[in-house]
Amino acid sequence: MSQRSRRSCLAVPGSSTKMLGKAQGLPADQVFCDLEDSVAPAAKQAARANVVAALNEGDWAGRTRVVRVNDLTTRWTYRDVIEVVEGAGANLDCVMLPKVQSAAQVAWLDLLLTQIEKVLGFEVGRLGIEAQIETALGLSNVREIAFASPRIETIIFGPADFMASINMPSLTVGTLSPDYPGDPFHYVLFKILETARARGVQAIDGPFLQIRDNDGFRATAARSAALGFDGKWVLHPGQIEAANEIYAPRQADYDHAELIMDAYAWHTSAEGGLTGAVMLGDEMIDEASRKMAEVVAGKGRAAGLTRTRKFEPPVDVERQPATPASRSRQPLQAATPGRSRGTTDGPDSADR
Repeated sequence: MSQRSRRSCLAVPGSSTKMLGKAQGLPADQVFCDLEDSVAPAAKQAARANVVAALNEGDWAGRTRVVRVNDLTTRWTYRDVIEVVEGAGANLDCVMLPKVQSAAQVAWLDLLLTQIEKVLGFEVGRLGIEAQIETALGLSNVREIAFASPRIETIIFGPADFMASINMPSLTVGTLSPDYPGDPFHYVLFKILETARARGVQAIDGPFLQIRDNDGFRATAARSAALGFDGKWVLHPGQIEAANEIYAPRQADYDHAELIMDAYAWHTSAEGGLTGAVMLGDEMIDEASRKMAEVVAGKGRAAGLTRTRKFEPPVDVERQPATPASRSRQPLQAATPGRSRGTTDGPDSADR
C-alpha cells in the first residue's frame, strides 16, 4: 500500500493565486490544486496556467502534490491533463479524477498519462491516479475502478455529489441526520474502505463543509478514522491540525505497536526460543497481533512519530507460550506502560 501520508488533503482553487501561495506554508500532508468544482467555467483555462506556475515555482517540500482535473463528462478534461502534466509533470505526484463511474474512465487517464510520460521522457507509471467516487454508479463499479490501473493510489469519497446522486434529502454535508438511526454513510465508507484495502491502496474521506464547526469536523473525521480511513479532505486551514491528529495513531498506541513487532520478531527467532505465541506483559501476542501492530506502526511512521519506548529481550525466557484454548478463556488486555516485561520506558512514561 502507498505510504504517502495523506492525513490531511487540502483543497486549493486553481483560480486563486493567493490561495495557491498560502497553501505552500500550511502543514497539510497533501495539497490538491483544483480545476473542477471550485473553479468557474470561464476561469478554467487561466486556472491551468496558475497551477502549472505554482507547481513549478512553489515550495511544496514534504507534501504530496496533486491536481484535480475536471470529470470526463465535461469538455475540459483532456486539456487539463495535457497542459498540467506537460507543463509541470516533473513537479507533480498524482492526478485526481473526479466523479469516476467506470473502469474505462481510469484506463483512459492511464493511457493519456503514459503517452505524455513517453513524450517527455518521464518514467512511465510514475504519476499516480486518485479516483473519486461521487455517484451511485461509481460506487457500484468501485471494485473495477480500483483495479483498472496500477497507478491507482487512493479511492476518495465525494459526499456532496453522492448525496445528490442517490436523492438524499439533505443540504448539509458531513453531519448525521436526526431522522436516520445511525450513520447514513457507513455503508458507503465501508465499501470504499474494503475495496481500497483489497486493492492495497489508501482510502480518503471527503470534505466537511461547515468549515467553522471544528467539533463537527472532528466528530465526522473520528468516524471514518475509526473504520481505518487514512485521511480526510480539508477545506480550511483550521481543519488541518485536527485531521493530522485524528488520522495518526496516539503516541502510546504507536509505541505499543512497535513493541509488539519487536517482541514477536525476537520470540520467533532462534535466540528467543522459536515461540509463536508469547506474553508481552499481560497481553498474549502472536502472528495476528503482529499484523495488527504493523498497521498502526506504519501509520505512525508515515505521520512522522518517533518511539519513546524500546523492546529489551527478557533475561529469563519462559518457553510456555499461551495456547489457543487459554487465549479464548482469557480476554486480551493492553500491556501496562512501565510494567511490561521485555520493555524499557522512555522518559515520559510517567505521563502515560
